[in-house]
Amino acid sequence: METSLYLPVKRFLEKLGFTVKGEIGGCDLVALSGDDPPVVVVGELKLTFNLELILQAVGRAGACDEIWIAAKLSSRGKGRESDARYRNLCRRLGFGMLGVTSAGEVEVLVKPPTTAPRRDPKKRSRLVAEHNRRRGDPVMGGSTRSPIMTAYRQQALACASALANGPRRVRELRVDIPDAGKILLHNVYGWFDRAERGIYVLTEAGRAALKRWPQPAVDSAAIETAPSIRMTTA
Repeated sequence: METSLYLPVKRFLEKLGFTVKGEIGGCDLVALSGDDPPVVVVGELKLTFNLELILQAVGRAGACDEIWIAAKLSSRGKGRESDARYRNLCRRLGFGMLGVTSAGEVEVLVKPPTTAPRRDPKKRSRLVAEHNRRRGDPVMGGSTRSPIMTAYRQQALACASALANGPRRVRELRVDIPDAGKILLHNVYGWFDRAERGIYVLTEAGRAALKRWPQPAVDSAAIETAPSIRMTTA
């Protein structure tokens, strides 16, 4: 799977001074430099070098400063990485090209230009914002069969964890989760239910989500401040 390429490519970019996170804005990986504004690097991963990998990179090019495509090196050296036409196409498009060995080592096959023009600043800013808001690096780049752990999902899970032991007021949750009000109101995942004005409880779907994605324990002192609510039924 493409996820097997993620850690070698991540380590390669980290050695160049980038902070790397997987599966952001549809990109297999996004890396930011420590500059202000940062240099934005997008990486696309495939098990083999093919046209689809090039097309994916073309679709991402407008949102970043550099594009790197990466794939496994063929065992007999007869893959596209050995085709001069493929490498020349990457050069013409301004893409870097990385080959990953079976031992997890990364070889630079084509270097990208120093900095490409920023063609779509809105897309670029969305990638930077999601990268900065996401806690840690919860998703392996190249993942395709499970929900992506976005910054929004992380905050929704934090709300669910806070409600796991009983009803809570929105203003209490905002102390640690600034967007709690919007998350509870819109209830995108169906995890929350309003008990009274400004007070929410966790649904069974929310409890199932916490079992799937366990969260750190909530401070018991905070739980003691939760309001006592008399639930009524119609």
